[in-house]
Amino acid sequence: MAEKCSHNCSSCGENCSSRDKSSMLKKLHPLSDVKKVIAVVSGKGGVGKSMTCALLASAAQESGLVTAVMDADVTGPSIPKMFGVNSRAMGSDNGILPVVTESGMQIMSMNVLLENEAEPVVWRGSLISGTVLQFWTDVIWTGVDVMFIDMPPGTGDVPLTVFQSIPLDGIVVVTTPQDLVGMIVGKAVNMAEMMNIPVLGIVENMSYVKCPDCGREIRIFGESGVDAFAIERGIPAVAKLPIDPELTRAADLGDIEAHSHYLADFLKKIIKK
Repeated sequence: MAEKCSHNCSSCGENCSSRDKSSMLKKLHPLSDVKKVIAVVSGKGGVGKSMTCALLASAAQESGLVTAVMDADVTGPSIPKMFGVNSRAMGSDNGILPVVTESGMQIMSMNVLLENEAEPVVWRGSLISGTVLQFWTDVIWTGVDVMFIDMPPGTGDVPLTVFQSIPLDGIVVVTTPQDLVGMIVGKAVNMAEMMNIPVLGIVENMSYVKCPDCGREIRIFGESGVDAFAIERGIPAVAKLPIDPELTRAADLGDIEAHSHYLADFLKKIIKK
């Protein structure tokens, strides 16, 4: 047992012997069915975590899996816009119903609950964490093969709540080539290991830009250390996304599903794992 233990595991990240993780897990809504859950995390903001999450979900849906995305970035939700979702979530006597994309993907986000998507969410951490848990316990997820959770950056309240309260099958970590970002990625990986959550893979975003004339890959941020980091930490899968204006345009236009091929092979590796 950790020193000075408060016996309140809900607010503690220590992996001590007194912790009973199963007793902390929150139950799904009785009408929900979710088989696998993968969280997409990053040590800091601005690295393309939400786009990576959207591409992974798109690849899963394209492969024939019934897919869902829970947008746990309550104060900075971007998932609905990437999928071109403009409708509001509906409710029934039984619970909250997620919005559904044209391809059949189920999505829940703060932005599908607000009347005005530009309205800021000015809440303290405990209220944000509680809302994320309600996305798990109060939403009716129907026949989902794999759910991706788009996490807020860092290792604060929401990541700790999700790691402790939702039965994750693993996480995918998103990074960029800079050494500073790589150091922060180590914090996210260490947190997952502390909580006994498998790290399924790393996606390095902005890894290179492809020359439009000769096709050569130009690494504008320098050579990456992501492969060596993955080998050192025993992380089984690595993907590298380019700086591509088409991806940015697709995200802005709500057409991200048309680019599912970017992470299709990576998805196969982490699903197999």
